[in-house]
Amino acid sequence: MAQRLLITGGAGKVAGLLRPRLAAAGRTLRLLDIVEPAPVEGSGAEEVVIASVDDPEALVAACEGVDAIVHLGGQSKEAGAEDVLRRNAYGTYCLLEAARRTGVRRVVLASSSHAAGFHPRDDDRYPDGLPADLPPRPDTLYGWSKAAVESLGRLYVDRFDLEVICVRIGLWFPTPPQLRGLALWLSPDDGARLVEACVAAESPGYRIIWGVSRNTRRWWSLAEGEAIGYFPKDDAEVYAERRIAEFGEPDFAHDPLLNRVGSWWCDLPLGEPM
Repeated sequence: MAQRLLITGGAGKVAGLLRPRLAAAGRTLRLLDIVEPAPVEGSGAEEVVIASVDDPEALVAACEGVDAIVHLGGQSKEAGAEDVLRRNAYGTYCLLEAARRTGVRRVVLASSSHAAGFHPRDDDRYPDGLPADLPPRPDTLYGWSKAAVESLGRLYVDRFDLEVICVRIGLWFPTPPQLRGLALWLSPDDGARLVEACVAAESPGYRIIWGVSRNTRRWWSLAEGEAIGYFPKDDAEVYAERRIAEFGEPDFAHDPLLNRVGSWWCDLPLGEPM
């Protein structure tokens, strides 16, 4: 069966990891970004739309004929309030409005662990890991904008019966960065499994899940993702020896860089561009 997925931020790092892994017979990826996406080896059928996520009419046109949306576009790091709100909160509003107007019901929103950055690890209260739907505790203005994205998704589910899955993404990299990557890594293959599960889930309504792999040192729950069919397979532990050799033995119980969801982002000067 033919399927068309719209991926905003289609020229970005995460989209570059996804494109070859989402390639499938009968599937077309429509990539939206403000710049032309670079070629990626192994990618399948693709279309390109040059537009910004804060252009309402361009997004309506981009959503025509689409079966589902994976919204990765926007401001990806700490910046001033106007930037993060314009690109993330308002950009998501434009996207959800476009989805509503064109009849696209399934939307996957890239939230961030930084929407919950000040939550600490709590093994006593949450022995199976911090639940994905913890109340927002943003660590930055960027995290604040992602909390706004989540609440906007809730509004469009309740008002217009869209199906919205918000993914609080950990560290989505080819290999786990630094020591905290041993707990928070989302591998490229698991990232693709996550997106496939979000697109295929039956009647999910509104959900928040963690974007994280099945890491031995993980302290985030997998239950919410498993409830919609996301079963990660990769484990950052295969990189543990080299990371510990480089950075030393981690203390995930007491080190504030390792036992807060937002890590060192909790100490960043607010609004200073990274």
